[in-house]
Amino acid sequence: MPVDRRKLAVFGGAFALRLLLLLLFPSLPDLLTARVEVSTPVTSFKRLQEGLFLYNRKVSPYDGGVFHQAPLLLPIFSLLPNSQVYPLPTALLYSVVDLLNANALVTISDSGQAVSGRLYSAIRKQIRWDGVVIAAWFLFNPFTIATCLGRSTGVFTSAGILYALSTAVQGHSLNSMLALGFASYLSIYPALLFIPLILLCYDRRIQRTNSAPTVTLFVLQHFAVFLLSIAGLLGISSLIIGDFSKFLFATYGFQLLVPDLTPNVGLWWYFFIEIFDSFREFFLGVFWLHLAAYVGSLSIRLRRQPLFVLASLLGIFAVFKPYPSISDASLYFALLPLYRHIFPLMRYTFFSISVLLYATLLGPAFYHLWIYAGSGNANFFYAITLVWSLGLSILIADTIFAALRDEWEQENPEKRGENVKQV
Repeated sequence: MPVDRRKLAVFGGAFALRLLLLLLFPSLPDLLTARVEVSTPVTSFKRLQEGLFLYNRKVSPYDGGVFHQAPLLLPIFSLLPNSQVYPLPTALLYSVVDLLNANALVTISDSGQAVSGRLYSAIRKQIRWDGVVIAAWFLFNPFTIATCLGRSTGVFTSAGILYALSTAVQGHSLNSMLALGFASYLSIYPALLFIPLILLCYDRRIQRTNSAPTVTLFVLQHFAVFLLSIAGLLGISSLIIGDFSKFLFATYGFQLLVPDLTPNVGLWWYFFIEIFDSFREFFLGVFWLHLAAYVGSLSIRLRRQPLFVLASLLGIFAVFKPYPSISDASLYFALLPLYRHIFPLMRYTFFSISVLLYATLLGPAFYHLWIYAGSGNANFFYAITLVWSLGLSILIADTIFAALRDEWEQENPEKRGENVKQV
């Protein structure tokens, strides 16, 4: 098999850049790890180190009330030397995971499912970037680099999601369910991707075999594999931890009930600080229902483009999940270049990118004014997180509009290029 020199150059350059930043700025990983934009209570490397400290001393890592991540991460990281003394092995692990994620993006791009599927073929499908360009977009994204150097465990969830997508577009539907189960084990929200992912797997099965399997049987089989993968991982976790109920409450219960209101780039923390405790359960249900409601609506309206539904949902999760970080945004930004063909149909690209850049640059400044300078309050930082969420929301809505406009022009070729006004 011939070596793709462009791919080798991109992957090698991205790997070298991460190691170079570590060598030139040894204090950078600890600086990024402490940033609320990079680390959250469920992805923080510092909290992982606390859990690892207790685990290595035969104490339950959940006794301290600080560690809220999946137990399988503990035996993996226990094999690595102390990151404070020997930071290189940990940096190598995260860099390799980034390269694996980029390779999954290459597979997704090369499949062509973003522009042409079983039920839909874009009229502008010739306007596209190849997989190497999309991998470069991901690997050299500052958000991706900051997440890697900040050692957020969100990269492992992203890896599970991307490999669920890459195996689905290849037609390996059972492997896709296993990867989604792994991602859902690490963090709850990927489980919401099951419906559009099963639609993508179903379409690919028909394309490969030229025969339609029974829908009910197909869904039940894959749902069983998905549940069994999670059950198997939970079983292994119970062997590692012992106290199964404490593990469930400290990980999944923590994400569902959102007891830690540490500031982040999301919308939940400030809202739940301000409301009365008597309304907390009601608004928890409302917020989770709001997040889950997008799955069914997008899957129905954009049934012909299940991969686009998956990409859009990842963007929505980056805005509305309880503990978001720039890792979630970088995953969404990694999938956007797959839809180069709808960029000409987008209306607010400049505005949304400007808002995101504005929030990216001013977010750390506002946080510093609040926490360190003492010349501001929580409203300073929450205001800039609202701007960040607004920019992401506009971008997501604009891409959905462009995808729907592309479908409409395919159905009405005589009206291509005409202005459309909703009445």
